[in-house]
Amino acid sequence: MPHKLTNILTRVPSDIDIAQAATPLPIEKIAAEAGILPEELDLYGKSKAKVHLSIRDRLKNSPNGKYVVVTAITPTPLGEGKTTTTVGLSQALGAHLGKRVFTCIRQPSQGPTFGIKGGAAGGGYSQIIPMEEFNLHLTGDIHAIIAANNLLAAAIDARMFHEASADDTQMFERLCPPGKDGSRKFSPVMLRRLRKLGISKTDPNELTPEERSRFARLDIDPDTITWRRVLDTNDRMLRGITIGQGPEEKGFTRSTGFDIAVASEIMAVLALATDLADMRDRLGRMVIGNNKAGEPITADDIGASGALTVLMKDTIMPNLMQTIEGTPAFVHAGPFANIAHGNSSIVADQIALKLVGPDGYVLTEAGFGADMGFEKFCNIKCRYSGLKPDGAVLVATIRALKMHGGGPKVVAGKPLANAYTQEDLSLLEKGCSNMVRMIADVRAFGIPVVVAVNRFKDDTDNEVALVRRLAKEAGAADAVVSNHWAEGGAGAVELGKAVIAAFEKKSDFHFLYSLDLSIKEKIEKIVKEIYGGAGVEYSPEAEKQVEVYTRQGFDKLPICMAKTQYSLSHDANLKGAPSGFTVPVREIRASVGAGFLYPLLGTMTTMPGLSTRPGYYDVDLDTATGRIIGLS
Repeated sequence: MPHKLTNILTRVPSDIDIAQAATPLPIEKIAAEAGILPEELDLYGKSKAKVHLSIRDRLKNSPNGKYVVVTAITPTPLGEGKTTTTVGLSQALGAHLGKRVFTCIRQPSQGPTFGIKGGAAGGGYSQIIPMEEFNLHLTGDIHAIIAANNLLAAAIDARMFHEASADDTQMFERLCPPGKDGSRKFSPVMLRRLRKLGISKTDPNELTPEERSRFARLDIDPDTITWRRVLDTNDRMLRGITIGQGPEEKGFTRSTGFDIAVASEIMAVLALATDLADMRDRLGRMVIGNNKAGEPITADDIGASGALTVLMKDTIMPNLMQTIEGTPAFVHAGPFANIAHGNSSIVADQIALKLVGPDGYVLTEAGFGADMGFEKFCNIKCRYSGLKPDGAVLVATIRALKMHGGGPKVVAGKPLANAYTQEDLSLLEKGCSNMVRMIADVRAFGIPVVVAVNRFKDDTDNEVALVRRLAKEAGAADAVVSNHWAEGGAGAVELGKAVIAAFEKKSDFHFLYSLDLSIKEKIEKIVKEIYGGAGVEYSPEAEKQVEVYTRQGFDKLPICMAKTQYSLSHDANLKGAPSGFTVPVREIRASVGAGFLYPLLGTMTTMPGLSTRPGYYDVDLDTATGRIIGLS
């Protein structure tokens, strides 16, 4: 089923023109070739489908394939082609080197798609197709997340509103109204709350007045609420809002805001859940704030978690698509790596590893640089999946390395400075400090790394040779030039051969830290050993949150650092491999359902904004043919 491209043009057309010139194979054929049975497939049109988790059960005794994570150096705002490399390498392994292979990547947010960044289907002759469907609605997973997230947000404010105007007896009567025969009953989610309270009774009529009061009144402290509303559009004006200004809300106003949809904890839950039951439990454990006694309030307490699961039930199934050369791909979940853990789903990787078999390869991508998505892949995703990577591919570009050496600022939408289009070995060598640091970060987890030099047209042979030499001197198993953007899988064959050779032996994978360490010890270990920092400074608010989360028993969770993706440090202006800096932790939030704490370093926004000239200016529809134009 994988096939080599035969219509490659020397002058590479736009991504969407390449994608639309390709004819996707029927998704049933992709599935059958991958070993997926017809009854394990739910079709969403001709070119995409969802697959059932029952595949894991059917193949539970089959050995896994090689597990390869693709990461990168610290990127420029233009991105360094990590997804394109992942797809190109997949095409090389499958269509050119005869290996069974699966690509596992995230679904992009429509916010950046219509903003500056564009979509995330890859590029050039290394793409997931149809790229329009990939970059837009796909199978509706993000829409389901928005619906579930905002249902919980509405439920929180409604509960506080009703509790403000009712006593405990009235609240109990409303929550457990008697039927026509006078009987009452608890819903399943209410029984969860009772168990949390240590009440074993299942008949509402048997509760004492004190138990009824404890059950019925949440007494949420509005100042502690961390749950915000979300949408999948970059809208800076919604970062901070006041709700409850309608006349019927009786002055019940509160300051809150919106996040981008993929920053929702529900997105992180989807990516880290291992099955439907696990997702149900994680959704129920999500903490939305505290009561006035300082105790955490969960989605189970609110009573909405069962409904959230109903809205999310189909999202747990990975989305099956294909590369432009016919190798299979799972597109599933899409948490950002600067404000979440930045990896596609556990279940997609697990299923793919069974499908490719012991001689096959699964390529899974971690967002942004090795200090971001890769560190979280190892310390968070692999903890919950139980999977151990066999190796990593570190994507580097000469453009980005020159920037880290002190080159002019790289700005999306503006022409590159001459430093990036002309040979400058001195600038490049200085910037390779970032790559060297990232190689050390990967090797700190006990796995080998191959550097993929994603070559651009202005890169010279001398520059490429310098990067390759410095990478191998820094401990990379190999460093290989890849030209997959312009040549598809054929341009990544040497990279494929390097991956096969380097990851043949079993890795010595291990975590960076033990969960038994304190919150501060885990944070400081990441700062010093991954970022190269000197220490950590905590705001008074962060200090208080450390104390509260420790008291609440959340201190044994892994850490998910939220920081800029444009530097190894918290400061986007510090390029290369800075050292001696102190990282400021201004706030720590708890994603208890997802299963991590996330410290916010410096100034971080969870809602992007639009520029003066966003990408949506170029996106349109040819109404005569129905063809989408301008999407990138």
